Amino acid sequence: MDPLILSQFLVILICLLAGAHYGGFGLGLISGVGLAVFAFVFHLAPGKPPVDVLLTILAVIACASVLQTAGGLNVMMRAAERLLRSHPGQITILAPITTWLLTLMCGTGHVVYTMFPIIYDVAIKKGIRPERPMAVASVASQIGICASPVSVAVVSMVAILAGAKGLEHPIGLIQLLAISIPATFCGVIVAALWSMRRGKDLDDDKEFQAKLTDPEQRAFIYGESATLLDKVFPREAYMATAIFFAAIAIVVVLGAFPALRPAFAAAGGKTTTLSMNLAIQIMMLSAGAVMFIACKVDAKKIPDGGVFKAGMVAIVSVFGVAWMADTFFEAHFTEIKNALAGVVKVYPWTYALALFVVSKLVNSQAAAIAAMAPLGVQLGVDPKVMLALLPASYGYFILPTYASDLACIGFDRSGTTRIGKFVINHSFIIPGLIGVGTACAVGMVLVKLFY
Repeated sequence: MDPLILSQFLVILICLLAGAHYGGFGLGLISGVGLAVFAFVFHLAPGKPPVDVLLTILAVIACASVLQTAGGLNVMMRAAERLLRSHPGQITILAPITTWLLTLMCGTGHVVYTMFPIIYDVAIKKGIRPERPMAVASVASQIGICASPVSVAVVSMVAILAGAKGLEHPIGLIQLLAISIPATFCGVIVAALWSMRRGKDLDDDKEFQAKLTDPEQRAFIYGESATLLDKVFPREAYMATAIFFAAIAIVVVLGAFPALRPAFAAAGGKTTTLSMNLAIQIMMLSAGAVMFIACKVDAKKIPDGGVFKAGMVAIVSVFGVAWMADTFFEAHFTEIKNALAGVVKVYPWTYALALFVVSKLVNSQAAAIAAMAPLGVQLGVDPKVMLALLPASYGYFILPTYASDLACIGFDRSGTTRIGKFVINHSFIIPGLIGVGTACAVGMVLVKLFY
C-alpha cells in the first residue's frame, strides 16, 4: 500500500480508537480532528456529510423522544413484563424475544435498561441462573436494531442502498425488513436456546451458594421485586403508543406500495415519486406533532429523556465518522477499488468482517454502516449480499465495553453475568457470535431464495 494512503488510513484508525474511548459523542467530535488533518495537512478535499441520513435520524429521534416523554415506552415495557412473569420458567427464551421486540418497535436498544431488573427478578425467584436470560437479552436488544424500521442503522442502510445501481428491483425499507426481521429473530432464538444450559445451575454453583451463607449478601441477591405492573399510566401514554404504531404502520405501507406515495413534476417534464427517506421524515415529524399536541407533552422534559440523549449522540457520531470516512475513500477510491474490488466480490464475507470490526471500533451499528456501506456500494458489492450481512454491523459485544452489557452486569446482583479473567471470556461473547452468525447465515439463505 502507498505510504501516503497508509498514513491517512492510520489517522482514521487513531480517531476511531480515541473516539471510542470517549463514547459516541467524543467519536463524532474527534472525527472532526481527522477531517482537519485530511484538509489542512494532507490537502484532501472534504467529502460529503450524509445529510439525508442525518435528517431522517433526527426526525425519528424527535418522534421517539416525544413518545418516551408521553409515557408510551413504559406502556410497552409493562406489557413485556406481564408476559415474562406469566411464564417464568421460559424466561431464557422469552427475555431475549421481548428485548428484541421492544428494540424493533422503538428503534433503540436503550429500552433494555428498564427490562434488566425485571428479567433478573423473574430468574432469581424461579431459581434460574440470571446469566442465562440476562446476557442473551442484552445481545438480543442490539441485534433487534437491524430489524427496526425506525432505527438509525436501518434508516441509514435504506438511504445508502437507494443509491445502489444495477438492481432490477431497488432495495427499499420493505425489502430490507423482509430479510432482517426473520434473520435476526432466528439469531436471537438460536442464541437463547444455547443459553438455556449455559453455566452451572444455581444449586450446583459453589461460588453462588457461598454468597448465600452471608445474610447480607442473601438479602442483596434476592432483594425487592422490581416491577411496572403496579404503575398507573395516564390515558395520554396509551394515546401516544397508538399514534406511534400508526405512524410505523403508515411508513411500512408506503414502503410496500410505492404508488401510494405522491408524485411531483420535475425538470424536463419528468415526474419523481416521494422517496422513502422523505416519507419517513414526514411521517415521524407528523406523528411527533400529533403526540405532542394531543397528549399534552411538556416540551421542557423531552431533552431529558434517554431516547433524545442517545439519539443526539448517534447523530453527532454518524456525522463525524461518515464525513471523515467519505473524505478518505473519495480521495483514494480508484486505488482502493483496484485493490479490494476483486476480493470483496469473490469473498463477500470480507465485507462482513470489515463491517464487524469497524462496529467494534466505533461501538455503533449506525456509525459502522455509515462508514462501510457506501464503500461497499462503490466497490460493487452486491447490494443483496450487503442486505443479508446487515447483522454483521453488530460487533461491539466482542469486548464488554458497551453500555447495555455493562448495565446488564450491574443489574445481575447474583454475580453470574460477568467479565472473565481474560476479559474476552465474558458472558456476552458466545451469545453474540451465535446470534450474529446465525442472522447473517439466515439472511444469505433468504436473499438467495427470494431475490
